[in-house]
Amino acid sequence: MSDDFGMSGDDLEQMYQEVILEAARDPHGKAHFAPDLAQENDTATGQPSLDQGEASVRQNHEYCETGQSHQFNPTCGDEATIRVEVSQDEPHRIEQLEWDGHGCSISQASLSVMTDLVEGKTVDEAMNLGATFHKLMESRGKGLADEAENEQLEDAVVFRGVSKYPMRIKCALLGWEGMKDAVAKALASQDKTSAGEAD
Repeated sequence: MSDDFGMSGDDLEQMYQEVILEAARDPHGKAHFAPDLAQENDTATGQPSLDQGEASVRQNHEYCETGQSHQFNPTCGDEATIRVEVSQDEPHRIEQLEWDGHGCSISQASLSVMTDLVEGKTVDEAMNLGATFHKLMESRGKGLADEAENEQLEDAVVFRGVSKYPMRIKCALLGWEGMKDAVAKALASQDKTSAGEAD
């Protein structure tokens, strides 16, 4: 039985695995700015705590608000800190997304693919992509029936096979959860700034 692109299920699975490994080897959006969680828990290292690390968030774009979120998956040991810059103008747009962290190839590849998908998108578009990716992760390997949703996800459709394995779904969702949290923090910060200016 053939699947997408006239390929057999096994061939398609192999292609998806290759795309994930390639994205993990050459991750987009990866930077080095976050302290390591293991070091944070070791008070003898003198490394800053996560709260102190979040206080040092820098902003590259004028008229943007920055939000940062640290995510940790104890099941696999994946961790990532996701930082976004969200424009203050309506509609709010993710002007930049970068991340730091380590973990399995699935979490690293998902972060890379997510960066390509959401950077430059409006917040609403990014949240819709996140919801569609969640739907893909709930498909238990079946994928999405809606062709428009598949097209929106672009390279992220390669994670369809991951959805067969409940323990690996958390790895794929790690960055997406961090992106949503970081955007929420950036928007909350903008609201505080606006309220301060109104006083």
